[in-house]
Amino acid sequence: MSSLILFVLLLCISDSESKETLKNLTVRRGGSLTIPCFYDEKYKSKHKYWCKGQDWLLCKIVAYTNTSGRTSVTDHPTQNMFTVELKSLQDSDSGYYWCAVEITGGSDDKDYLYLTVSSDPAVSVMNSRVSGQEGGSVSVQCFYSAEYKKEKRNWCRFKDKCFLGGRTNTSQNSAVLVIDYGKGSVSVEMRGLQKSDAGWYWFSAGDVGVTVHLTVTERPSKETTCSGTEKPKESQQFCLSHN
Repeated sequence: MSSLILFVLLLCISDSESKETLKNLTVRRGGSLTIPCFYDEKYKSKHKYWCKGQDWLLCKIVAYTNTSGRTSVTDHPTQNMFTVELKSLQDSDSGYYWCAVEITGGSDDKDYLYLTVSSDPAVSVMNSRVSGQEGGSVSVQCFYSAEYKKEKRNWCRFKDKCFLGGRTNTSQNSAVLVIDYGKGSVSVEMRGLQKSDAGWYWFSAGDVGVTVHLTVTERPSKETTCSGTEKPKESQQFCLSHN
């Protein structure tokens, strides 16, 4: 355990105007990536789209809401967000992209990011989608290349907060433990999961990151494993209510 580096916890909570954002995403060639795009409440009924191009004025629309294929855009109005799913990515897919909301009679609302597709991405995660049960825990294994060894590593929740290392409580029962082993890997463990913990997160090294989605399922209601009164002693011990 002597090689274990455990950073001092620094919890960064920012408001919606100054929150830390992820502008550079990376993904392995041939892989897939889902990107969450958040918008203001007033844009719920507006059309959303995904656009490619460094210059906004020359941006080429790739897909609109509710389209499917190698690039699909899905709106989630109850969450004030839409997601862009990119599949079978190749080097030619690298470049500037825009999350955009169509505004009739005015300038479209938009925000950009840069996507890098490579055979050896600067950062990656073991699983980009993880699931845990209420009250339980979930782990995410994150990796970064040697060139980012001296860069700050973050585990962040979109629109909310960043955990730079160590442990912090996120609610009365849940906590996040971030351990950086200093050898190209970071372990993130979320314990005592609550429904409110579900959502989009990202892992980053320096200014490059990758997205992760967490699903929190309900804890099963109590039930009995068997019934009847004439049971051997060993079975009676197993016929107790459990979660």
